[in-house]
Amino acid sequence: MSHQPRLLVTRPQPQADEWVAALRQAGHEACALPLIATLPASDPAAVNQAWRALARTRLVMFVSPAAVHGFFAHRPPEAHWPAGTLAAAPGPGTRRVLARCGEPAGLPLDQIVSPQADAEQFDSEHLWPLLAPLDWAGAHVLLACGGQDGQPAGRPWLTQQWQARGATVEPLVCYQRAAGTWTPEQQALARAALAAPSSHLWLFSASEALKHLQGHHIPALGLDTAVDWSRAHALCTHPRVAEQARALGFGHVTVCQPVPAAVAALAGHHAN
Repeated sequence: MSHQPRLLVTRPQPQADEWVAALRQAGHEACALPLIATLPASDPAAVNQAWRALARTRLVMFVSPAAVHGFFAHRPPEAHWPAGTLAAAPGPGTRRVLARCGEPAGLPLDQIVSPQADAEQFDSEHLWPLLAPLDWAGAHVLLACGGQDGQPAGRPWLTQQWQARGATVEPLVCYQRAAGTWTPEQQALARAALAAPSSHLWLFSASEALKHLQGHHIPALGLDTAVDWSRAHALCTHPRVAEQARALGFGHVTVCQPVPAAVAALAGHHAN
């Protein structure tokens, strides 16, 4: 590209706006174009009950910032974080939200386990080496996650590691995930990106986002012809997401670290 591309941040809100602010601060044109909507938990009573039984839980795994918000939104006023219960986050973004939400509940920072900020990736595989040395035999693990139609959603890999070590893993749906609906302004932004693919850079952080893009948001535009993604550019924050982008047909796919600074650096490279 011979000019700076417009970055399309497809993360859910409010994360999308947070990333847009950081990228604009770094001097890039960025706009929020969420592909996943987060909705309240379908069974908030279950989250409330999980708080009341937290003392018997060895660790609560929070899969995303939305899981943190959903879990702490239903904390009973008298409930405090037990001294013997750990909390885990897959990356620094979730850790920051967890630290902020956990402080009023008495969650100490030294009870939060997460990969270092300079880790190559922020995912289950990079979190597990920090958890594997602990004794999980007979332990109860709570998986605070998102759901679809009331059922837990997400990869089973980390659950399988715990179960192999003798732990019992209980999924807890703290929020619902859906495709959502673009506003007229967001639809116009998407149309502009499709019309000028070399001037836009799609930022994807979840395979689910790409599925919603192809299966829901693009059809809702009512285009006369099928979308040709071969000239489109994508930055993907995980190799699995990059595979999904290539499968959809994106002609230019780059994997980057899931932090705004890394995205800004690569966006600058695309401008040269």
